[in-house]
Amino acid sequence: MFAEPTLSPFITRDGLHLAMQDWMPERGTAVRGVVLLVHGLGEHSGRYEALAQTLNGWGFAVRGYDQHGHGESAGLAGALPDDKRLLDDLADMVDHVRDRMAPDLPLILLGHSLGGLVAARFVSLQLRPVQALVLSSPALDAGLNAWQKLLLALLPRLLPDLRVGNGLDPDFLSHDREVVEAYKADRLVHDRISARLARFIADAGVATLAAAPRWKVPTLLLYAGDDHLVDASGSRRFAKAAPRELLDSLCFETLYHEIFNEKDRLPVLLALRRWLDQRF
Repeated sequence: MFAEPTLSPFITRDGLHLAMQDWMPERGTAVRGVVLLVHGLGEHSGRYEALAQTLNGWGFAVRGYDQHGHGESAGLAGALPDDKRLLDDLADMVDHVRDRMAPDLPLILLGHSLGGLVAARFVSLQLRPVQALVLSSPALDAGLNAWQKLLLALLPRLLPDLRVGNGLDPDFLSHDREVVEAYKADRLVHDRISARLARFIADAGVATLAAAPRWKVPTLLLYAGDDHLVDASGSRRFAKAAPRELLDSLCFETLYHEIFNEKDRLPVLLALRRWLDQRF
């Protein structure tokens, strides 16, 4: 029986509210490390409860938070007040976790989709030290055509807060229909994206791929081969460019985007556990 997550408010250094929650291993369990979850576009940290409880069972404490403009955190849905907002918020969250955890425990970032991009860019910029990074179907390649690239060159300067539909089709999240229907019915899920956020995704992906040859943090890259929401070629290019001694990469060819929420999620979980066991 797993304990309910502890829900808490968090105020960033510049006074904005982020919703966060903590999942802890059963009392008496030796904690092996802390995993900080960074969720994807349009969703929220509460969708990671099953994964968090699995990590608890392996001895890891878990924290998740709703990124700016998502879930129950501050901000218009899918909008950014400035280009660095998501990175600054992650830095604040890392500092908060570090201040409250035992100094000898490892801190592991685990980011999915947009969250994977945010976490990877954060690591590439060395904004804070972390012991490891796990990427789940990260949005490293926006997959833009020439017309979309032209729009992104103009709109963020002219109308940075213009929000449109993000174009994500929930039917391609997972082969598990219960997951898809729960997503569609979730009041905290939205389909908005602003011009500024779209530009952040495009620019951060290019910059992260360029930084891959100089990677310094042990990283596990897990991605879907049949991904209709994120261009998997970004993950392939990252895997090819990053130092082999620091990166373990695994593609699940038949899975949709949310690999931890798939019907056939067991191989994904086993890969994650094996990698964590080898390092922590």
